[in-house]
Amino acid sequence: MLDVILLGVAALIGLGITGALWPRLPQANVIVYGGSLIVSAVLAGAGLLDQLRPSSGAVAALSLPMGLPWVEVHFRVDLLSGFFAVLLNFAGALISLFALGYGRHDAEPRRVLPFYPAYLGMMNLVLVADDAFAFLLSWETMSIVSWLLVLANHRQEGNARAAFIYLLMASFGTLALLFAFGLLAGAEGGYSFAAMRAGTPDAWAAGFVVILALIGAGSKAGLVPLHVWLPLAHPAAPSHVSALMSGVMTKIAIYGFIRIVFDLVGAPQQWWWGGMIMCVGAISAVLGILYALMERDLKTLLAYSTVENVGIIMIGLGLSLAFRASGVPEYAALPFVAALFHALNHALFKSLLFCSAGAVLTATGVRDLERLGGLIHRMPRTAVVALVGCFAIAGLPPLNGFASEWMMFQAVFTSPSLPQPLLKLIVPLAGVALVLAAALAAACFVRLYGVLFLSRPRTAQAAAASEVEPTMTVAMGLLATLCLCLGALPALAVKLIDPLAAAIVGAGLPSGAGWLFLAPVVGELNSYSGIIVLAVMTGFGLLVVLLAHRLGTSRLRRSAPWDCGFPSSDPATQYSASSFAQPLRRVFATVVFRANETVDMPDPGETRAASFKLGLWDPAWRLIFDPCARLIGFLADRFNAMQFMTIRRYLSLMFAALIVLLFAVAATAQ
Repeated sequence: MLDVILLGVAALIGLGITGALWPRLPQANVIVYGGSLIVSAVLAGAGLLDQLRPSSGAVAALSLPMGLPWVEVHFRVDLLSGFFAVLLNFAGALISLFALGYGRHDAEPRRVLPFYPAYLGMMNLVLVADDAFAFLLSWETMSIVSWLLVLANHRQEGNARAAFIYLLMASFGTLALLFAFGLLAGAEGGYSFAAMRAGTPDAWAAGFVVILALIGAGSKAGLVPLHVWLPLAHPAAPSHVSALMSGVMTKIAIYGFIRIVFDLVGAPQQWWWGGMIMCVGAISAVLGILYALMERDLKTLLAYSTVENVGIIMIGLGLSLAFRASGVPEYAALPFVAALFHALNHALFKSLLFCSAGAVLTATGVRDLERLGGLIHRMPRTAVVALVGCFAIAGLPPLNGFASEWMMFQAVFTSPSLPQPLLKLIVPLAGVALVLAAALAAACFVRLYGVLFLSRPRTAQAAAASEVEPTMTVAMGLLATLCLCLGALPALAVKLIDPLAAAIVGAGLPSGAGWLFLAPVVGELNSYSGIIVLAVMTGFGLLVVLLAHRLGTSRLRRSAPWDCGFPSSDPATQYSASSFAQPLRRVFATVVFRANETVDMPDPGETRAASFKLGLWDPAWRLIFDPCARLIGFLADRFNAMQFMTIRRYLSLMFAALIVLLFAVAATAQ
């Protein structure tokens, strides 16, 4: 499998070079995206076969010389990297199929074609890197390539700022990971992952490594308060790139966190690590979906939803780490499997939703929900697959999002097995956050789908929309089918993840429920069967249709639709995205985001237009990043005077620095 991935990375880089040299050829779009589709499909198929093989526990490793004879680059594939390679390449293949149609509408393909396959290649290379140098080089190259993709539409207002903030946060995360690997390497400086596993960092050093890994991987995954780049970068990037960034790259960040905290840090582990991670995940889950509920921009809403789902994944990983550190690995497997299952599900339904957003943007040229509506009649195929994605991300049965969230709740219910009183308090609070996030997610995507597809067109662009081309709808249809299949048969996906859990946390899930039922808790009667739920829901739906036709009148009657008390046919009288969110905004956002509504309603007889303004206060920007920016600006202004000093002062400064360094060396030598 390792050889296949490395050859695939080479092929993807070759496709990027092709896109750079011949971006204006009529076939360049087909060559680059079609080639990315083929390579990703081959890697996904090979990875799935390797995971299903009984001997898949074997580890493939390779070392290559790098310049100096004693310096090598290490690559390795195990169950963890193999699972994420399957996730990455399955989603990458279907997004590349979507890009075959979407890319034809790109105004400047030369800014996308060279970097899209390289982006896929670098994400694959991160997964197989087996030393700090290869990991950080691949990680940073992945960040730079994705930054160039975010900057593709740089002429649009705000996109350059979005790319700058994304690059800044990515560099900050890489710096945190660099320090984490430095602590793991220790005084010996063993930069390979094998040397780090053999080392035994003390409790304080290991705790700092966990915090640094949470910062480094969390900045890439979008954990609060390091999420600020997501709502800026995702709308700026082309939609198929947004699908990769949100659906796939955030999972590469999750992989990096698991690799460091669950694998490289080793034992003994501290229970407070899990509590800290659960708290960060719970805050991210609730604030992320609250952010999404307030948004009017379609892609920004989906970006904030990613923050919520990454928070759900981190709750599961934190709970698993807490169980593992407490010496009960048999309970650690369930939240770990639930977290990875939700990561797989999120990669599928978030890619589907971003592709649906790309289809809407292609058909209308509009991202603002207040300027859309009525698309179910104009884009029926897109409306159907988007409905599947909304059901999945809202956690409704029988879709895959419900299956993984149900497993997460089952894991939370096992928290009385934890011996620490503080954890017994944190875990139920995290469970409450999960419940609140799930309820708000349902409201958020009812709002999105209703305003986007079910209402009347609000603008001429929405009224003139038409269905997108077949390659785009086929790709979205395949993603929707996978969401339905994993929801109907979740036990098959769980059986794929279970050996990985046994290898990482030391225990797997109880077996015996077969392929039809999920029964994840030992000795409990609770179980779930997605296919039975699907059959029952389908049967009830058909029964309702049959009864309606049998018992209802055959006489056709025409009547005005429900008009919310306004008989006018003007689309402006219908519910908007802002009005739908108003009750929840007044309950939650008034405190959390300091929401401020300003309404200017003209008096009767006045002809001027009414206006409504909404102001939101982002606590991450106001409390963390704005003060940091002001401090950096203040210090830069003060230190700017140093460039105007005389030679004598420069020499004096260098001499003083030398004296300070000599004192420091003398102090450490004692």
